[in-house]
Amino acid sequence: MSDWLLTRVIEVADVTPSARSLRLALPEDMHIVPGQHVDIRLTAADGYSTARTYSVSDTREPRSLEVTVERVDDGEVSPYLCDVVEVGDPLEISGPHGWWFTWASGDDRPVQLIGGGSGVAPLMSMIRAREIEAPQTPFSLVYSVRAPDRVYYRDELLLLSEHRRLDLPVVHTRVAPEGSRPPPGRVDAEELAALTMPPSLTPTVYICGPNRFVEACSEWMVEAGHDRNRIRLERFGD
Repeated sequence: MSDWLLTRVIEVADVTPSARSLRLALPEDMHIVPGQHVDIRLTAADGYSTARTYSVSDTREPRSLEVTVERVDDGEVSPYLCDVVEVGDPLEISGPHGWWFTWASGDDRPVQLIGGGSGVAPLMSMIRAREIEAPQTPFSLVYSVRAPDRVYYRDELLLLSEHRRLDLPVVHTRVAPEGSRPPPGRVDAEELAALTMPPSLTPTVYICGPNRFVEACSEWMVEAGHDRNRIRLERFGD
């Protein structure tokens, strides 16, 4: 699909102090594979338009989709989507796009997810689809975030973890919950190897987040013995 499609916002929800999920109603059924993304275009009254790419965070409904947007204070699109858009407003999208960073429900091999900050959004689409389409497929998510209040989809992820549906180690890089161990800090090669599935399980590894985080984690996973051909990357920013 390459043309722009008019959708309508039917639900908004704040997921962190700086991020918001938007559910968009689609005029027709759309098949979106978990991990894909869409472009959202804004057009001003004078005709100026600009678009940004956002991962789809929920693909379960054929007549709607969810994107989760992190506010970039000097951005052209995200402040509008996070602070201005209301239920009932129209939004133009194109997509879905991207096939490499996707998970097919027919693949029952273990899946290791590694997310940094807002990079958890496309991984969440995989987690949600798995619960419906392939509940027996082993899934694990290592989630690196600055502080507890920056955890996306907190209640949903905790519920999955508590019900033993998802292995969920969370690494806090700046502020950790009171009394937790270890103290806050960036994940390193040794810790990542300890928190992720062993190479003997031959998982497909999906890593999404800031560019340097993704590059470091992918190299550490290879050093730990994972097959580079089974590691898929999605990155943004610096």
